Parts: sequence; C-alpha cells; structure tokens
Amino acid sequence: MQHVKHKTDCRLCGSSSLDHVLPIRPSAIGDAFIPADRLDEPQDLYPLDCYLCLDCGHLQNLDVVDPDILFRDYTYRTSVSLGLVEHFKRYAHSVVTGLSIPKESLVVEMGSNDGSLLKAFGNEGMRVQGIDPARNIAAAATADGIPTLPDFFTSALAARIKSEQGEAKLFCANNVFAHIDNMSDVAKGIRLLLANDGAFVFEVSYIVDMIDNMVFDTIYHEHVSHHALIPLETFLNKHDMTLFHVERTATKGGSIRAFAQPKSTGARPRSDELSKLFAEEERRGITKPKIYQDWFVAIEQRKRKVLAYLDEAIAAGKTVAAYGASTTTTTLLYHFELEGRIKFIVDDNPLKQGLFSPGAHLPVLPSSELSAKIPDVVVILAWTYAEPILKRNQAYVDAGGTFIIPLPQPRIVGREGDAAL
Repeated sequence: MQHVKHKTDCRLCGSSSLDHVLPIRPSAIGDAFIPADRLDEPQDLYPLDCYLCLDCGHLQNLDVVDPDILFRDYTYRTSVSLGLVEHFKRYAHSVVTGLSIPKESLVVEMGSNDGSLLKAFGNEGMRVQGIDPARNIAAAATADGIPTLPDFFTSALAARIKSEQGEAKLFCANNVFAHIDNMSDVAKGIRLLLANDGAFVFEVSYIVDMIDNMVFDTIYHEHVSHHALIPLETFLNKHDMTLFHVERTATKGGSIRAFAQPKSTGARPRSDELSKLFAEEERRGITKPKIYQDWFVAIEQRKRKVLAYLDEAIAAGKTVAAYGASTTTTTLLYHFELEGRIKFIVDDNPLKQGLFSPGAHLPVLPSSELSAKIPDVVVILAWTYAEPILKRNQAYVDAGGTFIIPLPQPRIVGREGDAAL
C-alpha cells in the first residue's frame, strides 16, 4: 500500500515476537476532512491493528503512515481544545516549582504545536524553543513570539540546538511521544540535549485508562504507540534515562505525565506514586495479551448493541446522523461500521463545517442543523463530550430526537429519559 510501511519488530526493544491483540478496522486518515472540490480524490484506508510485544510488553501499531502525510499540513491547534490552555498554565507552574528549574533555563518542547505550553513556560521566566513539523503552525507560533523549528525532532537536530543554545534543563513532549516511529533516535536526541540534572517530562494517553474508560478511539494513525510504564522504563534505561515520578491526569480520556532523568547523573528519588503504578501494571498483566484480548471482546459487545439498535431504526425508515467530526470519531465511525448507516455529521467547530468526512465523505454541518433537519437518531461519536452536547441540544430531544452514546456503555437519551441499550 502506498505511503505506509509495515514494521516487523517492536519499536521500543526491537523484538520480532509480536501478538496481534487488537484487530481494529482500517480507516481513512482520521483528520483528513476534505472540501467539496476534492470529493473525487480517493482516500485510502490504512490499517489500525495493534500488536503487543511479547518481550517488553509494548502495545503498538506496526503499519506506519508516512509522517509527512500526517503532520506537515496538520490542522489541530492546542488552543482550540477545551481546557488545554489552562491545563498547560498549571502544568508549567507545577513543573518549574516542583523541579526547582532556575530562571532563564532552556525549555525545549517537541511537537510544540501553536506554542501554548511554551508560552506558559515563558511566563515562568524560561527561555523556550519549540520544534514542530507542521510548517504552517510552526510559522504562526514563531510569529507569536515562540521560536519554533519547522521540523521533526532527531538526534541531529538535538546536537544543533545544544551547540547553539546550550543544554536543556527541561525537555517536554506532550501527546506526541505516541506519534514517533523512530523512538530510539528521538530518545538519543533527548538524552544528548538534556542537562545532567535536567528532566524529561512527557504526557501520553495511558493504556490502563484507555482500557478502563473504553477509549479505544484514540487508536488512530498518528498514534503508533500506546504507552504503559513498564515497557517505557525498560526503553528509557537503554538510553541512560530512568523514570522518577508519574502523575495521572484526566486529559485525552486518561493520561499520565511522566518524569524521567538521566540514569547515570540524575539524583531525584523514585516517587511512591511511580512505584504504586508499576505494581498495579504488574498485577493487571499490562504487558501480557489477555487484558487486550478481553478489552477487544468488550469493544465488540458495545458495537453489536449499537448496530442492533440502528439497524432496527433504519429498517423502520428512520434517519440516522452523527455528532462529532474529529480524529477519534473517524476511528469510531469505521470500527463500528457506521459509515454506511449515517446520512450526515454535525459539529460545533466552524473549521470542520462544510467539509466532508475522511474516506466516507459524509457532509459535516453546523450543529444547529439538528433542529432544522431533526434526524430520528444521532450517534454521539464525540462521546467523551456527551454531557455538554446533550445540554446544548435539549431542543432536539424535546422535538422528538434520540441520541445514542456508544461508549463507555451504550445508552439512549430521548424524550422518555436516559436508558441503557
């Protein structure tokens, strides 16, 4: 398949002992919404299957889409995500104070996007340097006063930054460590750039929370890795780094903020929180296939319930629409086989309105169209935001419409109330 390569070894430890534990259906690139004048262009479906390394326990997608396709013309901006800017202000303050980072220290962020986090570090008195391959976003961030290199982070780039600006006391990677195929070169670059008493701080979706909260739709082509602490520690140790602390956060359906330091020179003690989570991962078998196989069974149970309800409604002549046009909703649309059952999608984001969904080419309309068109059933694909969506669209329910929330447990909300499917 064009633009995709299939790996045969684990991206963390190099083992070829891999188990196909999550057969997620292929989808188009999650955020590749297109205008009407491009509807005749084919949009390929790419694999989303996840494999578990039987040696180090890392969960990963082995089919890697060309990162130039995914990230060079990226449209997502941190500042549009609900609550993330405030989250980053708190993040910067807590990291600077908690780790006693001196004023004027260099803070480098990989995948810095529009500079929202680095701006917060700048307000804490730090020198900042962003790196982001999305050229349009990097240029806008630089113009906004956050110097940003329009490139992918590599060990060669790390050497250049170090020679020009010195060592980094802090290296950050937020919701980007899951995007990287060549993890070894990136880890080599981070260690090269990091001061001996520096810290590497990164946020990733946490596979334990993904399982517990049924957030399987964060499996999409940008996310080639799904992280747990045990395999991460093994990997970091190979690159003279070690974890010393972890915090759980609610972002992205459940994430961890992990703190690492140089293994040979770092002096910070390992926290109780980290030790407890390591023990919990061991207890639950997070590096073994069974927990993922059981999760897939649970996903399929929910899919069957949703499809049984929709197929009965469609057979009765009812119309079905969907709510939510984002990267995660594309995974859900395809894996739940909804693309042929839905007439249109509504979304609150003006940037998505007027476009057509990736691959399936369903029209994306403003959410105000629910009151105008009154489809019989609306599947909330953006189910993690179900409660605010329900509140904002009470008029649709009052007019006789029915919402389906597919996850974490399928339920319907209509004039008769809220009921499990």
